[in-house]
Amino acid sequence: MTKRERTWTTIAVFLLMAVGGGVASVRAQETSAAYEVVSVAEGLDHPWSLTFMPDGSALIVELPGNIRLVRGGVLSPDPIGGVPEVYFESQGGLFDVLLDPAFAENGLVYLSYAHGTPGKNGTRVARAHFDGSTLSDLNVIFDAQPTKDTPVHYGGRMLFLPDGTLLITVGDGFDYREQAQKLDADLGKIVRINRDGSVPEDNPFVGREGARAEIWTYGHRNAQGILRDEASGIVYEHEHGPRGGDEINIIEPGKNYGWPVITYGLDYSGARISPYTEYDGMEQPLLHWTPSIAPAGFTIYRGDVFPEWDGDLFVGALAAKHLRRVDMEDGKPVGQEELFGELGQRIREVRTGPDGYLYLVTDGENGSVLRIEPKR
Repeated sequence: MTKRERTWTTIAVFLLMAVGGGVASVRAQETSAAYEVVSVAEGLDHPWSLTFMPDGSALIVELPGNIRLVRGGVLSPDPIGGVPEVYFESQGGLFDVLLDPAFAENGLVYLSYAHGTPGKNGTRVARAHFDGSTLSDLNVIFDAQPTKDTPVHYGGRMLFLPDGTLLITVGDGFDYREQAQKLDADLGKIVRINRDGSVPEDNPFVGREGARAEIWTYGHRNAQGILRDEASGIVYEHEHGPRGGDEINIIEPGKNYGWPVITYGLDYSGARISPYTEYDGMEQPLLHWTPSIAPAGFTIYRGDVFPEWDGDLFVGALAAKHLRRVDMEDGKPVGQEELFGELGQRIREVRTGPDGYLYLVTDGENGSVLRIEPKR
C-alpha cells in the first residue's frame, strides 16, 4: 500500500515530541537512542530508494524515472544520463538501483522498474555500465511474466546473495492475487536469477513441469523490502498486507508464504479475504501488523554509532508516518518502537550508511534524504 493506493491509518504506540520549522536540527526525547536529524538532500521528486557507492557517494532513485547523485555531500543538479524509459503511473516507475558485487572492477549496476503500457506492463530488471555520470550498454535481464493491466503492486526490490545470484521481489498486481499461488507465473513471487539473467540450476522449481524456473519463493503480496543479515545469513523480507496483515518473513527457497490463502488482513471493503491465518504447508510471518503500517524500505542496523540498535530491524511506515524499530534478540522480535514521527513524513526508504549512521528517505513531491546522527 502506497500513497497512490488507499491509505489506512495506524494506531501509534507512543508519540514523540512535535516540532516546527526545518529538519536540520530536530532533536528527539525519550527514545532508545538520542539523535539529531540532518538534511542531506531536499527537493526530490518521489524518491524511492537509496544506494551507497564505494567512494561514499549515494544514488537516489526517483519514481518518475530519474537517478540523482549525491557526492561530497552535494546533490548534483542534473539526473544521471542513460536511464531507460519507465512506465510511470500510480505505483509504477523506477524502483531500485543495486551495485554489482564486483562493481569496483566492472562498473555494473542493476535497475528495477515498471515497463510497458497501461494494458500490458510488469516488473523489469536491466543492468548497465555506470561511469559515475551516465549509464551505458543497458541490457534487460528479467521481465516478469505474465504482464498485467494494473499500475500497482510491482515489488521491485533486489538483493544479491553471497553466491552472486540476484533476488527480485515481484508483486501480485493487486487484481491478480490468485497468481501468487501459481507456479506458472512470476506475480506474487521472489525470483532468483544469475547476473546475466539466466536461471541458476539449483533453484527449487527447476525441472518441475508447469513451474517457472526462476521462482525462489511464492505466496507474496507486494514485497517492498528485502535484506540479508551478514551476521546470521538470514534473509528477511517484508510485504504489504491489505487492510492489515503487513508481514516480516524469513525467506527460505521453495517455501510458500501463503498469500492470499492465509492472511491476517481484511480486504479494503472490510470483507474477509480468507478464513485462514494458518494452513498446512504455508509459512507463518516472523511478525505481522494489524492495522497496517504500510512498510517500505528495510535495513538491519549493524554498527557502533548507535550500539542500542545493533542487530535491530528498521522499517519505514508510510501510513503511520514514522520509522518502526523492531528490537531483535536471538533472531526474534521482542519489542517495537516508533521513531521520527515528529517529522510528520512518510518514510519511503531506510539504509544503514557506511559511516554507521542511519539514513531516511521521505516520500512525496518534495522528498528528502536525512541522516540520523547521535545527539551531541
